[in-house]
Amino acid sequence: MAKVKTAYVCQNCGTNYPQWLGQCKNCGEWNTLVEEIVEKSPAKSYTDKSKQHIINIIEVETFEEPRIISPSEELNRVLGGGIVLGSVTLIGGEPGIGKSTLLLQLALKMKKKILYVSGEESASQIKMRADRLTELQNPNCFLFTETSVEKILHEAKKLQPDFVIVDSIQTLQSQTIESSPGTVSQIRECSNEIIKYAKETNTPVFLVGHITKDGQIAGPKVLEHMVDVVLNFDGDRNHLFRLLRASKNRFGSTAEIGIYEMVSQGLKEIKNPSEILITKKFEELSGNSVAVTLEGNRPMLIEIQALVSSAVYGTPQRSCTGFDSKRLNMLLAVLEKRAGFQLGAKDVFLNITGGIKTGDPALDLAVVASILSSNEDIAISEHFCFAGEIGLSGEIRPIPQIEQRISEAEKLGYEKIFVSNLNKIPKKKYGIVILEVSKIEDFHECLF
Repeated sequence: MAKVKTAYVCQNCGTNYPQWLGQCKNCGEWNTLVEEIVEKSPAKSYTDKSKQHIINIIEVETFEEPRIISPSEELNRVLGGGIVLGSVTLIGGEPGIGKSTLLLQLALKMKKKILYVSGEESASQIKMRADRLTELQNPNCFLFTETSVEKILHEAKKLQPDFVIVDSIQTLQSQTIESSPGTVSQIRECSNEIIKYAKETNTPVFLVGHITKDGQIAGPKVLEHMVDVVLNFDGDRNHLFRLLRASKNRFGSTAEIGIYEMVSQGLKEIKNPSEILITKKFEELSGNSVAVTLEGNRPMLIEIQALVSSAVYGTPQRSCTGFDSKRLNMLLAVLEKRAGFQLGAKDVFLNITGGIKTGDPALDLAVVASILSSNEDIAISEHFCFAGEIGLSGEIRPIPQIEQRISEAEKLGYEKIFVSNLNKIPKKKYGIVILEVSKIEDFHECLF
């Protein structure tokens, strides 16, 4: 009887070791090596049976990939216009964020033959959630609760669905590998078999992926390289909004985002997020300002709130929600050094409303406006908005796609927008006053 060969595989990066080590030498993580059975097939002699041959790139014929238009406009936008036939899409996110809800809504609303495979829930649990999500029932939606990838692909080839959803890839296991489900070897083998099925049958497949405590998709990094599209579904579970972003897309741009709102009936698409994220104030309060940000190619307005008060407990506090705390410290240092505002002995609290997290540098001007407004206790008009980046010397730097930002602010009825004087603004008539500023001192004089 042949001796069973084993290897120790890092569950973080997939590196193999002949013996156990406390730390992976490749990725540096501790206690991630797990013993797995390795079955190596004997080497085969090479025989050229393929019909492929070398071809000049000029002679290659191109054609547009056919797409399935899904009932979710937000998903279509993120995918670049629809679901490409034969594509494999991996969607990851925190537990309870709405990954399964999004895909189940998609399966119930699409007028296609759908195979929904679940290794985490029973058929009755899925049916209960389906009844809660929508009144529509897709008679061509079929459920299969199984974790064996061989049985799943066997049933899929018999059913011949137009669309396959697998929830989740970490629960599947292949009979050719004896390690536990969720290990690097199992995820790699199961993903490879599913991708091969998708390409051979030209069937689009959606895979749900778990994430680690660091926010990365669990399993080997090669999984994200193998699939065609990687979507990240994130948001604060204490708030209603969910953002769908593409970190990889072979068939479109990764600059688009989809915005959803979690309600009792499932995920509701947000057509105009700016109107929901801006508070309708009955009276003007100090410390509030409106920033014109850009998520991908999608402009939207968000509200920035700041509170500046005297430090009671000695050491001043700097607290942020939805904004980079290091960038806040930088802006406070610029205000003190370049503009002369004494903020070193004061507490500063900053909040982006709606649970939105963004790293757009164009928020700098609105953040500074909120801080100055709260410090001087002077309210900013609710008809003003801001879009500009601030440099270390106190200058207002230009930002990209300024025309889209101005048009969005004009569409929502704002009267004035503060931008950098270095921005190249197209010479056309706008229905909003554009105030160009160069330094923080000039900005302070124009604002107050």
